[in-house]
Amino acid sequence: MMQTITGNFLSLIENIASTYATDTIYILGKGPSVDLVDPQIYANSLVIGLNDAERIAPADITIFHGSWVKGGLRESGYRSRLYLTAQPGFKAGDKAVVEAPLVHLNQETSELLMQRMMTDSLEIEEVLFVTALKLSRMIAGIRGRSQTVYMLGFDFSAEKGHSRALVHDYADDSEDERLLKISAQEFYFLNALYALRDSPLDIRHVGYRSFSGITPEELNGHAGARFATPESRVDVVAELTTNHFGDRFRLEKMIRASKAAGANYIKLQKRDVESFYSREQLSSPYNSPFGRTFGDYRHQLELSQEDFLFVDALCRDLSMGWFASVLDEPSFHVMVDIGVPMVKLPSTISEHKNYLKFVAENYRGSVVLSTGMTDESYERFVTEAFVECEKIYLLQCNSAYPTPLEHCNIGVVRHYHGLSRQNPRIVPGYSSHDHGWKASALAVAAGARMLEKHVKLGNTEWAHFDAVAVDLTTSDFREYVDHIREAELIMGSDQKRVNESEHHKYRK
Repeated sequence: MMQTITGNFLSLIENIASTYATDTIYILGKGPSVDLVDPQIYANSLVIGLNDAERIAPADITIFHGSWVKGGLRESGYRSRLYLTAQPGFKAGDKAVVEAPLVHLNQETSELLMQRMMTDSLEIEEVLFVTALKLSRMIAGIRGRSQTVYMLGFDFSAEKGHSRALVHDYADDSEDERLLKISAQEFYFLNALYALRDSPLDIRHVGYRSFSGITPEELNGHAGARFATPESRVDVVAELTTNHFGDRFRLEKMIRASKAAGANYIKLQKRDVESFYSREQLSSPYNSPFGRTFGDYRHQLELSQEDFLFVDALCRDLSMGWFASVLDEPSFHVMVDIGVPMVKLPSTISEHKNYLKFVAENYRGSVVLSTGMTDESYERFVTEAFVECEKIYLLQCNSAYPTPLEHCNIGVVRHYHGLSRQNPRIVPGYSSHDHGWKASALAVAAGARMLEKHVKLGNTEWAHFDAVAVDLTTSDFREYVDHIREAELIMGSDQKRVNESEHHKYRK
């Protein structure tokens, strides 16, 4: 029985699709060829996993119908954002679950399989990748443009086994049953390629078959091209501030979108609202959906220790770093309990010398310090105080939002670069509050090894830093990162040598 697609399901798919600025979808199977694919590529585009393929790499959407799959998903810790299943009553922690009817494959239903793939109904086909292709068509419609779909781990050969990431296979089919199912799927895949030839999907099988569009090695080279950089990589930090609004789902979207755009780190904020602000500040008028006072607003924005543990687990899944601006001692203890390797002490608290000294005396990890609203006396203070920490990231910063171009003072980055030559624990950088990418690219040329850029998710008039932040729902942040990588490439090495591209016009 076919099921009509609900508005709620479309909304869930649209929320997930809007996370990524790329027009690429990966459909993830479990064949051994998937082990040849660089896991880095999954973070940059939407991933649809079949059965328990999320054990190989985190997926955005998982589709399954067999009861045996639940064991694999439970083992993986539910790494997908949405589960589409025919299993009634399935729960995946706090992740979204949508149930749909299963269409069993028999002589009658198999004849109409391709026709169902082209409809707008919602059902789960026994041949799961057909449902994944239907979802891909839906995403193309939501985005309003064609999508490139890579089919990974579809080797159509039961004898080859499965990905080595799956130490234990939960599938309960007999060897003969599995051989029959997998061999039949190749026939349906070729039919799907034909049926979708004039659709907004460009389907590319990744493998070594006659119908493969690209090999795993070629995919790695193609997908990794935008991330190729010199040896001394510049770390790009997506500064989320509090633009997640205390909403864990929104927070996850921002983290995934930042990773997809090429950021190395995301940064958050932590403060103890009751002690950091005065009573007068907390009771002052402030219009937001969370109340009428500034206190209502600030309490909603603060993340709990459990939220930060969620961030830590997600960033580990994405192979991404994270840290937080820690504005007071109670918040510092929260970060220490979590065991973060790096904290930031922002310009906001540059005059809180007692607290800064406390951190210097009690923390051995790396410390990021932005230097807005300070002069060289602050520079001397922090370099003399933070003698026990692993690294000192000194980020040139102007605290105006937005910063006028004439006040960016990228020359200070060059000064910090000079300090790093004298003291290797110092890492020069730039915290960008200006519009665009030019000042950040110049900072790379001046020696910056860390760049911060404010990001947001859509436009929200009442949010902090909204005017200067780059919108993650557009391609703007990805383009910012690409400009930084290009500047890094152009900067190259300070060692003078003859390059391969050079030749003498006049030879002796």
